[in-house]
Amino acid sequence: MLALLGALIIGLSLGLFGSGGSILTVPVLLYLLKMPAELAIASSLLIVAGISLLGSAQNAWQKRISWRHVLWFGIPGMVGTYGGAWLGTLVDSRWQLLCFALLMLVAAVMMWRNRQTNTANQYPFNHTKVIADGLVVGAITGFVGVGGGFLIVPALVLMGGLPMNIAIATSLSIIALKSFAGFAKYFISFSAAGLSFDWQVIAIMIVAGLLGTFAGNWLGQKLPKQQLQRGFAVFLAIMSIVVITQSVI
Repeated sequence: MLALLGALIIGLSLGLFGSGGSILTVPVLLYLLKMPAELAIASSLLIVAGISLLGSAQNAWQKRISWRHVLWFGIPGMVGTYGGAWLGTLVDSRWQLLCFALLMLVAAVMMWRNRQTNTANQYPFNHTKVIADGLVVGAITGFVGVGGGFLIVPALVLMGGLPMNIAIATSLSIIALKSFAGFAKYFISFSAAGLSFDWQVIAIMIVAGLLGTFAGNWLGQKLPKQQLQRGFAVFLAIMSIVVITQSVI
């Protein structure tokens, strides 16, 4: 029941705001389900990948995905995520959680400001910057176990020249690719060390998270989005403090 509740909250956030939901996955696994930190970070990647992949199916059907951007951003992102996951297997999980908490603060600030542009093709496609950004965001994804949509969407707009609605749809496919790559590294390392994943919890959270996105999309048409987004930003900031005080210090 706790996994179901947590996944619904994650999905609601993704449906309402288009990003930020996946950053709740690690706290849900860590504090609601009492999962060890290293397994919570790794499992988060598979949950995020599953929700993003299923969410991408509808976008692909409606032809809202820029496959060129998936290629140029997603492939370097997979390499970066695999490398970030490799680094994550070598360090104390407290360092990962500290980076995760700081990333939550960055997400909170970006969601509070919410100054993304909706102008299509205002910026040219910069291949070098897109590849570099894919590597960096991928490394962050693999190391701390988040999808990174709040970093990917602005990059696709500002460096890839995509309109906002296409950038959001494209980001889900990129998140799925990167997250699967990162989880693969964790799975190989943890299996060799004798650690096992809770596949039932992961499956429940993927399905419930997807249902939550549908509910979030519906609520987003009826509720004041800007006020909700700022409220969620405050919540992220508070959660970052909780992570630091409860799991890092």
